[in-house]
Amino acid sequence: MTRTVLIIEDNPGIGELVRMQVSDLGMKAVLMDRGDTGLECFREGGIDLVILDLMLPGLDGLAVCREIRAEGGYVPVLMLTAKSTELDRVLGLEMGADDYLTKPFSVAELSARIKALFRRVDALSSHRASDNDAREIEVDGLRIDPVRRRVFMQAVEVELTAREFDLLWHFASHRGRVFSRAQLLDAVWGYNHEGYEHTVNTHINRLRNKIETDPAAPRYVQTVWGVGYRFMD
Repeated sequence: MTRTVLIIEDNPGIGELVRMQVSDLGMKAVLMDRGDTGLECFREGGIDLVILDLMLPGLDGLAVCREIRAEGGYVPVLMLTAKSTELDRVLGLEMGADDYLTKPFSVAELSARIKALFRRVDALSSHRASDNDAREIEVDGLRIDPVRRRVFMQAVEVELTAREFDLLWHFASHRGRVFSRAQLLDAVWGYNHEGYEHTVNTHINRLRNKIETDPAAPRYVQTVWGVGYRFMD
């Protein structure tokens, strides 16, 4: 089955470049140049991946991403941004983007990210197929339900993004094991590119802010200095 990628990008040159690369990967590309019309296209259904510019006319990328996540279901979102500040990246991730690329980017890097997101989608589908065999994990008041992909802290539900849940589940499924940032990128994101370890740091900080009583002194996701991170043993 041919996958369909919705590209929402108002720069004609970049939009056409992305469209050509998506087509070269054997996928159907739909190109929109406004946030509001792009969102309408998404809501018509049949979209397998959204490549979304941050700065758009009509409706900006953050708002579009937020609306996509509010629709229910899961469609991966790759955000494109001309800005490179940590704040912009965090805002995109907070709105539910799965990954981001800072302009200018190489065609090879774009291709790698698209393939990685679809590998993750396929892995999620495979995991869900065996959900009946998955068991909840509960430790120190934190309960993780892999079937419904829900997390509870002292019986109160904690809202996590899809990536935050995957990261927490990976940690909790390997209690006590130490993972480097590179290993987490490979296991949770599906790729391992040097220089993107800060993506792991950002997600772990956000995850701690949601599940830890004191994020500065975390109980669950612990730092192993000079090595990486582990879930409490």
